[in-house]
Amino acid sequence: MWIFLNDRFVDQKEAVVSVFDHGFLYGDGVYETLRSYGGRFFMLQPHLARLQRSARLIGLELPIPLDEWPPLLHEALDRNELQDAHLRITISRGEGELGLDPALCRRPTLVIMARPLARYPDRLFEEGVSLAIVAVRRNPVSALSPRIKSLNFLNNILAKQEAARAGAFDALMLNAEGLLTESTTSNLFFAREGRLYTPSIDCGILDGITREVVLTLAREAGIQTEEGRYSIEALARAEEAFLTNTSMEIMPVCSIDRQPVGSGRPGPLTRQLRDLFKANFARFLSPSRS
Repeated sequence: MWIFLNDRFVDQKEAVVSVFDHGFLYGDGVYETLRSYGGRFFMLQPHLARLQRSARLIGLELPIPLDEWPPLLHEALDRNELQDAHLRITISRGEGELGLDPALCRRPTLVIMARPLARYPDRLFEEGVSLAIVAVRRNPVSALSPRIKSLNFLNNILAKQEAARAGAFDALMLNAEGLLTESTTSNLFFAREGRLYTPSIDCGILDGITREVVLTLAREAGIQTEEGRYSIEALARAEEAFLTNTSMEIMPVCSIDRQPVGSGRPGPLTRQLRDLFKANFARFLSPSRS
């Protein structure tokens, strides 16, 4: 596998980051994940804009101008002979002496990886996945803004571990007020009486790119949508639920804390939105290369 490291592509055996890198030492950095379909990137510009925002919010300058990212990402696909791929951009504060001061690092470390897409089994989309509401709370907005897609993922990792102990596919995290937020790497939607609900950004969630696409498609289809602040009790009345992120697109949820959601199978609104996503996703892809 070819990996872009700082200023050139290298074989994965040569893709080595210093033990003094502040991303490794302190989780000081940001990242973004993308997906390509047939060599075209899904929602490329929103992903790059979010990467730029994350970097700006931690006082980190992107090492590459925004207009140079598309050809570089395409080269990552080409070098690895990939069309349908999962890409990760990682930018750390860089190598420096021990200490938290960002000024200790002279320049950021940049890593771009393009890997074959690891598809989720079809049965998960047909049957749905299980969630566990965990005790680990989402980081308060006042402590670590969810607008920063940070390398510091320990909060989510602890939630994932707790969900695994409960035998669930993923965790469902609450905020400090006990309100619904999101899963460890995906946004939450639920439905009741044909209306679609999702926790609002101010609950302390990442503004997912696929989340926004689903909201757009739902509104275009005449489905009533609501972004708000919801308690656990709202899920007890839900007839359907699903997760969204770049990799899984729309994943049905069949149970929460071992209790079935609705019929315990993917519901009609979930299926409709999955069909709409498949029918419309091409309009959200970057242009084909000439």
